[in-house]
Amino acid sequence: MRTTATVLREMGRPGPFADTRPLERVDLELDAPGEGELLVRIRAAGLCHSDLSVITGQRPRVMPMALGHEAAGEVVDVGPGTDGFAPGDHVVLAFVPACGECRFCREERPALCEPGAEANVAGSLLGGGMRLHEDDGTLIHHHLGVSALADHAVVSARSAVKVPDDLPFDIAALFGCAVLTGAGAVLNTGASALPARSIAVFGLGGVGLAALLAAKSQGPETLVAVDTLESKLELARELGADVTVHAGPDAVDEVRAATGGGADLTVETVGNENVLAEAYAATGRGGTTVTAGLPHPSRMLEIPAISLVAEERTLKGSYLGSCVPARDIPEFIRMYRDGELPVEKLLSHRISPEEINEGFDRLARGEAVRQIVIFD
Repeated sequence: MRTTATVLREMGRPGPFADTRPLERVDLELDAPGEGELLVRIRAAGLCHSDLSVITGQRPRVMPMALGHEAAGEVVDVGPGTDGFAPGDHVVLAFVPACGECRFCREERPALCEPGAEANVAGSLLGGGMRLHEDDGTLIHHHLGVSALADHAVVSARSAVKVPDDLPFDIAALFGCAVLTGAGAVLNTGASALPARSIAVFGLGGVGLAALLAAKSQGPETLVAVDTLESKLELARELGADVTVHAGPDAVDEVRAATGGGADLTVETVGNENVLAEAYAATGRGGTTVTAGLPHPSRMLEIPAISLVAEERTLKGSYLGSCVPARDIPEFIRMYRDGELPVEKLLSHRISPEEINEGFDRLARGEAVRQIVIFD
């Protein structure tokens, strides 16, 4: 069948993207779903910094690639071996397809699925195939097994989680990355530090604000939010932050003062090694620092090594929010419906597919939290 996808042919084109147009809306041939795969009509997809990092080259990927990894849609067709899915099902797509068989999947750590990681690096689906190609036969790589900035996508059934039919698609899409990554960083990766007397969140994009919401749900005495932009800090206050701190040379001291010597749990979502070092420095004795950001692979982190022992400190990485999507997405949706995770407040813009380049400009300038592309 034919679909229209959003294709990046080369990384590193400078902004503003509204002028340089690194992303093209391209009519492509989309093959039918194979073994263990679904054809999904995409109804809503988010613009995320992980997409932006591919556009800028900070997160190198194989080219050309159809971008987009945070989405919700409706199953149109199913391939063989997709028990549990049927046409008409509403699904949220997760950006790590978990094979269910490797040792990490067996240990309920699907974010570390080895075949899933290999497929994502190769730009293929979990089974190794590629379903998108141009009329001349040129293959278009899949972004994180999803390629969701498109009218339709073929995905592994291991990338999909069924959700209630009455959940609006624009809200449902948020659970595929922003909520999964941010809330999971607090509730899963940071679980050993909970309940925490104080929690600090560095970086208030979609992931960071989702982490803030999850942190608020745990009832800390002090919840601190750190960012460079006053607009983000104002939103953090609306979402329940007790203290807001402008990022800068005094940020660490201000967080430590607000939390009585350092936060019990600190979450960093920026993807910058210097911010991660600050988040670690703002964590108190016996505390835990969780990082969900993705710096450039060449960047290195320097911390005082002795603090890990002498202060019994913990530094943990969080990918996919250390989530099991089939378990955690329904739980996060329950929390949303119960008012514990008001994730609708993260949705700052609804845009059309034709506005995607402009949307990434807005994201790069920090003028948006989560922009959702609506596909009619």
